[in-house]
Amino acid sequence: MSQTTIASIDDVQALLASQNYVCGRPLATVGFLALKLGRPLFLEGEAGTGKTEIAKAIATGLGRRLIRLQCYEGLDASSAVYEWNFAAQMVAIRTAEASAATDRAALKDELFGPDYLIERPLLQAMRPQPGGAPVLLIDEIDRTDEPFEAFLLEALSDFQVTIPELGTITAPEPPIVILTSNRTREVHDALKRRCLYHWVDYPDFAREIEILRARVPQAADSLSREIVAFVQRLRGEDLFKKPGVAETIDWAKCLLALDVISLSPEVIADTLGAILKYQDDIARIQGSEAKKILDEARKSLAPT
Repeated sequence: MSQTTIASIDDVQALLASQNYVCGRPLATVGFLALKLGRPLFLEGEAGTGKTEIAKAIATGLGRRLIRLQCYEGLDASSAVYEWNFAAQMVAIRTAEASAATDRAALKDELFGPDYLIERPLLQAMRPQPGGAPVLLIDEIDRTDEPFEAFLLEALSDFQVTIPELGTITAPEPPIVILTSNRTREVHDALKRRCLYHWVDYPDFAREIEILRARVPQAADSLSREIVAFVQRLRGEDLFKKPGVAETIDWAKCLLALDVISLSPEVIADTLGAILKYQDDIARIQGSEAKKILDEARKSLAPT
């Protein structure tokens, strides 16, 4: 499917479904508008709710290259855009020095030319790509600081970057931009206003079952329902880090690998590391607590 064939919200749902990504109509609507209007899409929500997977599904579904900028504390413009290959430049300088005839002006032009330029994600996204404009995923923007946000605001406004030695490089076709945030801090309003916004929440029981059936079709329906019911109850507990959809999928795969056909407190205790990632959380959900949550989950599954 190409971007030009995305003519409706249903097309976006079908595109994502073709990549086993199950989404509701609100997310499909904002995704359709982002593609139609050429606006960046800002996805915010708890870790593990599938924000990054949306970008991957759109890129694969449209047959576009996915370029990912993984954000971190201290990320600056030069690290996100480009850097010079200093090691190769030093070799070229030493080679030139060993030569009797060295044209310093020509050498300088060569050293700061395309052959020695290392392109980072933002610059790569400005380049023409086979199949059309790439999908630029700016992942976990909340991990960066305000100066980088300000730079990003300018870059996304004009879809161009400037390299002092080479000049300004403008994207011939703007990339499809998707930003994600786990909301570890508030992202500046000015950046959010450039984007279409959607909060990606934990799915309800029915949607999470759909997701699990799409991603782990080998799991028996009874086991899938127990897994989802348990995880949904678990998210209501006072945990440091609640399990996301990614953990639900991982847990189902682990249980299948162990040939588990039904949950039990013993199985839960043995496999909690697949859904909980902090020891304090694991210690809290043991023994009688795990049995209580499992009993509540099974009760919620019982026909009324």
